[in-house]
Amino acid sequence: MELAHFESLYPDKTRFTEIEMIISYVNEGNSCQLVGLPGAGRGTVLSLLVYNRFIRQMHLKENHQWINFVIVDFSEMRGKDLFNVTKYIFLCLLDSLRQRQLDDIYTDVNELFKEGLSFNDEMVLFQALKHAIDYLAIDEEMNIVLLFDRFEDYIPYLNEGLFSNLRILRHRAKYRFSVVFSLNKPLEDLIEPSSFAEFHEFLAGHIVYLSLKDDVGLPFRLDYMEKATGKHISSKIRNMIIDLTAGHGKLTRLAAEAYLVNEKKAIEDSKFADFLLAQRAVKGGLKEIWRSFNPAEQLWLLGKNRTEENKNIESYFTNLQLVSGGKITIPLLERFLLEDVNAVVITNDKIEYDVEKNLIHKGSQILSDNLTASELRLLKYFLLNPGMIIDREKVIDVVWEENKSTFGVTEQALDQLILRLRKKIEDNPGNPRHIVTIKGRGFKFTP
Repeated sequence: MELAHFESLYPDKTRFTEIEMIISYVNEGNSCQLVGLPGAGRGTVLSLLVYNRFIRQMHLKENHQWINFVIVDFSEMRGKDLFNVTKYIFLCLLDSLRQRQLDDIYTDVNELFKEGLSFNDEMVLFQALKHAIDYLAIDEEMNIVLLFDRFEDYIPYLNEGLFSNLRILRHRAKYRFSVVFSLNKPLEDLIEPSSFAEFHEFLAGHIVYLSLKDDVGLPFRLDYMEKATGKHISSKIRNMIIDLTAGHGKLTRLAAEAYLVNEKKAIEDSKFADFLLAQRAVKGGLKEIWRSFNPAEQLWLLGKNRTEENKNIESYFTNLQLVSGGKITIPLLERFLLEDVNAVVITNDKIEYDVEKNLIHKGSQILSDNLTASELRLLKYFLLNPGMIIDREKVIDVVWEENKSTFGVTEQALDQLILRLRKKIEDNPGNPRHIVTIKGRGFKFTP
């Protein structure tokens, strides 16, 4: 019998559409990306796959016992090297077997882990992980599905060897190995295509966008909250909260908690939004969503820069259900952006490098948190050489300095890097003011 977790209590039709799509890719032996707003419930979806037996049975039927879901929280891997990432994945695999109380299998895989770890060598440990996957996929006929939660937190520290290792594991286990990447943006928008080229064929076009509202899980969470606190939220208040938050998981929960704490306080219907925006926790949830966007996306939400060149931003927001017909779908977020000027003003802020903290920021936004290693190297170099015209060869040397030779670096790879960096730091990537191309000479950076 599996150990109990909160996610095991959810109704079996929770997040039915998203889970059905993920399972369809897993059944094909493919991998996919789960993309959604911060706080919308990506982690919950992954936890449902791991801990909710009824949901697995509904979607997988009789095959549910042969698929082993392994949740790997990459927010714990910030700054870690590939050895520690491999070790962590191994430990999460062991934990998944322990949770299912597969004692004999756990013992065998744990022996492989201890033997591989004893050499304290990255290659030896990965060799042990390969043997573990072989054993599970071939001998035990299990499908192994790695669920990489909050993978965007690891992007700034990404070692490209991770994707090479995943490809090796996929080739050994064939259709019995899949990876689900949980992200706030598709990988293609976060990292260079070359970084995950070796695993791209298993991911290409496989994106599951998380809807804002979970029609089944949300009422369950609110009911559970009432039961746990011994307090009641009337249907009228529930509807007001859901209308204002559009059913966004975290915002709805924070708003409900704020109401329960202040339930004896008379709140007029017309002032309910003001009440919620005055709550620190609710405002924190709104800021979390806001800060997940780059400057160009933030300006678009403020009604600026809505040019044909930025049509892809509207498409991204529409996929997230944050925008419909050009309008923000979360009334509370819209009010926040209109009224809390200090929190959202970003236009004309300088880009600055805090050497002591090793952070690059633009106003209140920490740009370096969303940059890959190569993007970070380039932006740091630009910041240390403002106003200078940097030729393309020098940029290649700076970015790909760790390569033994930069001879194989293509012009296209450089142009893609510049484009991605502009998307992350410019108010209008189509009309950049920070990174300007000087035709025939190179690039000029203005903070």
